[in-house]
Amino acid sequence: MAFFEVPCLSNDKLRIILERINSDLELKALWKASNINAIDRLGFSDHGSTHVRIVARNALKMLRLLVEEGHQPGVVRNYALTNHDAEVVVVLASAMHDIGLSVHRENHDEFSIMLSSPLLRRVLQGLYEEPTLTYMVAEAQHAMISHHEGFVPYTVEGGVVRVADALDMEKGRARIPFASGSVNIHSVSALAIDKVRVLKGTERPVLIDIMMNNSAGIFQVDELLKEKIALSGLRDLITVEVKVPDTESGIVKGLRL
Repeated sequence: MAFFEVPCLSNDKLRIILERINSDLELKALWKASNINAIDRLGFSDHGSTHVRIVARNALKMLRLLVEEGHQPGVVRNYALTNHDAEVVVVLASAMHDIGLSVHRENHDEFSIMLSSPLLRRVLQGLYEEPTLTYMVAEAQHAMISHHEGFVPYTVEGGVVRVADALDMEKGRARIPFASGSVNIHSVSALAIDKVRVLKGTERPVLIDIMMNNSAGIFQVDELLKEKIALSGLRDLITVEVKVPDTESGIVKGLRL
């Protein structure tokens, strides 16, 4: 199983959190069970260890860029905690936001919250005392539920997790449903996206740079990413730049309906 890793920089708590995540057999089993439902039974793309690692890295990068520009995370504004604590919230939320898929696709966001409580407390044990421990659990769960439609994030942490969830859309992420015969706008448009990068912006703190090999990838941006950003609370802080080549490569030679 893929190793869950993000750049910790000077965040010692986050380093400990990563060690605990990577040694937690229950969490790893939930990632695998989520993929059994997502890939094997439903023909969707990966929602397990690889997906959560991509989400965590992008969410953490966005959080750091926003903090660098003076934007306060929820745990700092409301609980007088630190930016390092906000990083812990974002990484934990990213790691556990889809574990409810191990139960069912429908309402998986709510199942994720249910399953995460003991996991979060176990991973945070000794690093935080009450009542801060409960605050951290609540903030992580808020960021988790914020990735799902119908739940608007109240915090920067929730906003970056929401957007990062939609950024896992490079072409390799669609090959499982595409190869199994699922030829639709979702799989074809995902195959059109070569690279997604989170960078420091100029006019706004965050720049999302998307490289495409085919204009079909516009669907991913217009129908999926745009909605995630619009309801993230970070709409005015993010710029999305899409690059489409002059000469496009073909993805599907023909389609019969």
